[in-house]
Amino acid sequence: MLPPAAHYMPNYVDEACELALLHAIDNSAWLGDLKRRVQHYGFRYDYRARRVTDESRLGPLPDWLEVLAGRLWKDSIFQAQPDQVIVNEYLPGQGIAPHVDCEPCFGETIASLSLGSACLMDFSNIHSGNTATQVLAPRSLLVLSGEARFNWTHGIPARKSDVIDGKKIARGRRVSLTFRTVITK
Repeated sequence: MLPPAAHYMPNYVDEACELALLHAIDNSAWLGDLKRRVQHYGFRYDYRARRVTDESRLGPLPDWLEVLAGRLWKDSIFQAQPDQVIVNEYLPGQGIAPHVDCEPCFGETIASLSLGSACLMDFSNIHSGNTATQVLAPRSLLVLSGEARFNWTHGIPARKSDVIDGKKIARGRRVSLTFRTVITK
């Protein structure tokens, strides 16, 4: 079950695209300043200050991300073409704390493409406390906008396995590509 205004699109990319993306990602430089490895494209997000500025612009998205950003815009997922991408690598046992993506930094829509291993993402309404959980399968796209973007936290529990459809499934390496539009002041 998803929060209102969230959309889940299984198989947004095919296996060949997934492999090509993982190859491009693995041939790019990783940052290790978090508990997980990350890559920033378009703009670097400052986790400590929780902001993005004009000075944090890294340049245009590389071609392999520009194609996906263009597709997200063409598919009417975004109202303007995304100009910022964070790539996160999650190894078994790693997760991300529940959060709402920076409201003054990023636009109305956040879209995350999952590659590699599946996992469960938990959601919690910041006002009512209602919860939801969604399996993020390889090659799927999760889109958060409106209420899902601003009124629900999303996070991935740090664990080595998930129970999916009643079966305990070991996690493998998962890579997410989160597309956003930057708002700078």
